Amino acid sequence: MTASLFHAAALPLGGGPLYLRLQAMIRGAVADGRLKPADALPPEREMALSVGVSRVTVRKALEGLAAEGVVEQRHGSGTFVSAPSRKVQQGLSNLTSFTEDMATRGRRTTSDWIVRRIERAAPAEAMQLALSPGESVARLHRLRRADGLAMAIERACIPVAILPDPAAVGASLYDAMEAAGHRPVRALQRLTAQNLGPDDAGLLGLAEGTAALAIVRVSFDAAGRPVEFTRSLYRGDAYDFVAELALSERGPA
Repeated sequence: MTASLFHAAALPLGGGPLYLRLQAMIRGAVADGRLKPADALPPEREMALSVGVSRVTVRKALEGLAAEGVVEQRHGSGTFVSAPSRKVQQGLSNLTSFTEDMATRGRRTTSDWIVRRIERAAPAEAMQLALSPGESVARLHRLRRADGLAMAIERACIPVAILPDPAAVGASLYDAMEAAGHRPVRALQRLTAQNLGPDDAGLLGLAEGTAALAIVRVSFDAAGRPVEFTRSLYRGDAYDFVAELALSERGPA
């Protein structure tokens, strides 16, 4: 059914570049319901033959639509119509886990584990966690999903004295740390913009170079000890970070 939508006569008339006309055709099919969320688009080669354009034109059109959020390109799986945007607004004043954030919004969280093992801390990690050179950390890398949608990539390291068994972490890292008596109570974090490289873009189902939010967080327990060093990438089309500000009182004139 989906493949039948793609033919030369379906391209909008006009003298613009072919990739823009192909994008307009796909957008129109999504807008009027002929293409529905999660529908798979034909492979590039098949689409190029059906529409009568080059594979380069098809690739350029799909990359542009992926950057807009109209479609998702999943490495090794193909191109799919994106689900309607459900952008998450996340406050910056409270220290919560991804699982807690999504639970408050009624969304189901799952994780795809990438790395879960004990390794020697890298110099930058040892410095952030106040560890001696050569000490070990529990390294936890995972793709976080909400209702099946890939939302973020988290790369956390925890001192092995606090988390000696990475396999003890289930849905929530903070729950495992609380069970060990070292739940974070405050954190310092830095947010920057970053364009996704090919590997991270593939994990998130986005085009290489898509803008993302990069967050570096160092968390501390009640004793003031650094217990978590996490670097995360959040997809920019699904997350807004919001901070409430108050005007500081002025001193005497």
